[in-house]
Amino acid sequence: MTRPVTPVVTPIVGTAATSLPELLTLERIEDDMFRTVVISQDPTGLYGGQVAAQALRAAAETVPAGRNPHSLHGYFLSRGDAGQRVLLTVRRDRDGRSYSNRRVIAVQSGNVIFNMAASFHVPEEGTDYQASALPDVTSPEDLPERVIGHRMHGVDIRIPEQPNREQEWPSRVWMRAQHGLDGDTLHACALTYISDMFTGLAAVPGIGFSGPLTSIDHSVWFYRHVALDDWVLMDLHPESTSGGRGMYRGRIFSRDGQLAAGIAQESLFRPGTSRTGPLAR
Repeated sequence: MTRPVTPVVTPIVGTAATSLPELLTLERIEDDMFRTVVISQDPTGLYGGQVAAQALRAAAETVPAGRNPHSLHGYFLSRGDAGQRVLLTVRRDRDGRSYSNRRVIAVQSGNVIFNMAASFHVPEEGTDYQASALPDVTSPEDLPERVIGHRMHGVDIRIPEQPNREQEWPSRVWMRAQHGLDGDTLHACALTYISDMFTGLAAVPGIGFSGPLTSIDHSVWFYRHVALDDWVLMDLHPESTSGGRGMYRGRIFSRDGQLAAGIAQESLFRPGTSRTGPLAR
């Protein structure tokens, strides 16, 4: 039997007005193969949080209905090109009674640029406890709007008080999607999108940055569903710097204090001169 031909989707060039729902839209080529739709002219390359969020969206399209992501673990293998579409291939490792596991391989021009393992879970009741509380910072409505460069699409940003008054770049940030998000999966993808922006290594005392930080691996644990089209606070803290690498951990809170997610990332970290940050001053 001949498989129906999939219509070719013309890529969209992203602008400052591009929304997160548009950015996370995928073209389905086959049952387990997808392609991104939005490209951009970003000279610094493909933003890591973008390809991670798109990979999670592709994985979610292959799991049984009613299963939401609870964790993802990704490795950034090669610098992506923002001007090219990304081919996303999903591997269905397992579908159990309560959990589904998927692997996603992201490819550009025949090269693997990112791979990810993600797990999905049927919602169920359980003990509700969180050890960490929302930091005591100024609410986003009482902070000035911050305009950032080309790397982020469809996200509002406010910068509250920082853990270390001496740090040059923020590691504690209010963010929200500028457009409405429909469904738990899209909110989780939006959380993944923002989770790779900024760095807890900004709070390392007395060390400047040498060039943009390059992510090596990135993990997110989704604890509770929160709305990403409302304000969330991302709070990042350094764990270790050694051997040309830096490790940080972080948490994302809803504006009413619910612990939404945990983050862990390792990046290249080579001390040197300060760099120009993503925030317009």
